[in-house]
Amino acid sequence: MSFKTTLARVLHPIERFVDRIKTTRPDAPIIEPYLGYATPDALILRGRILSRRRRRQPLPTQSKWTNFVQMMALFATDEVADVAIAAEGVTTRSDEEGYFTLVLPRADVPPGWHTVSAHLVDTPAESAVLEVLIPHQHATYGVISDIDDTLLETGAYSLVRNLWTSLTGNAATRHIFPDSIALIDALHGDRNPVYLVSSSPWNMFHFLRAIFDRHGLLKAPMFLRDLGLSETQFITGTHGDHKGAAIESLLRANPGLPFVLIGDTGQHDAHVYLDMHKRNPGRIARVILREPGPGPDEESTAAMADLRAAGVQVDSAPDFKEIEVSSNRAMAS
Repeated sequence: MSFKTTLARVLHPIERFVDRIKTTRPDAPIIEPYLGYATPDALILRGRILSRRRRRQPLPTQSKWTNFVQMMALFATDEVADVAIAAEGVTTRSDEEGYFTLVLPRADVPPGWHTVSAHLVDTPAESAVLEVLIPHQHATYGVISDIDDTLLETGAYSLVRNLWTSLTGNAATRHIFPDSIALIDALHGDRNPVYLVSSSPWNMFHFLRAIFDRHGLLKAPMFLRDLGLSETQFITGTHGDHKGAAIESLLRANPGLPFVLIGDTGQHDAHVYLDMHKRNPGRIARVILREPGPGPDEESTAAMADLRAAGVQVDSAPDFKEIEVSSNRAMAS
């Protein structure tokens, strides 16, 4: 048994006890909606039940200390467990961290964004509109992109730089790489579904959405990470495990599509994408990697070589400006 697993088994019941005594159960919990996705048979609606929201309207001129305080507030969530939520006759309950997933039968709905109204069973006045992406029936391929140092400049290849950038910036000052917006738009082509995967916690969802909206990045379902304790893990899952599991879920959700995977060489994305190819032969049509900071290390270079040797098209460069979407093999298949 690993140290992290042992630590999780010790701390998990303590966390559960603290959650029970730290605050009284709110009379009217609120729904925090996330963006859902579709499978051939179902609509997967996602969100979280909280006692209150902790979000502020940031200013570009505010101090780094104010940014830090507001960022810390995003992590001070008061999640509410075991709350019943319903939509279109389907009911589920929030888990111990407040997360919920509503699985609705997929009706004959047109492609694009579809909205569903959900409400809390015990307090029906608390409702929210949940959005879910329906892929286009004529999609040629799907796109899954990393966020940190792929779309959003963070310095994730350096822990110190990543923490400084993440904790002292705000949604009005953080920057998206302009070339990533152009690449995503070109790959989307008005019909190919796009999904975003990151090791950032779900607490950052609306923060990231605000940045993406400000820069005009295509709206896409996000697969973020639960940093809470479970019975078997301390800070649930690793970067690679989380990203791999999210990609696997999307491959299953879109069984007829090959995928283009976008990432960077700073967080071992090449290794994750090589593993996805090995576990899902024929499903990974192309890999596109940004080379931040010092560029790829020997292990990433070797993983990219293995992908190319397996017949997967791999593009790797310091930026995406010279990436030719028209050369993608998935588009020609």
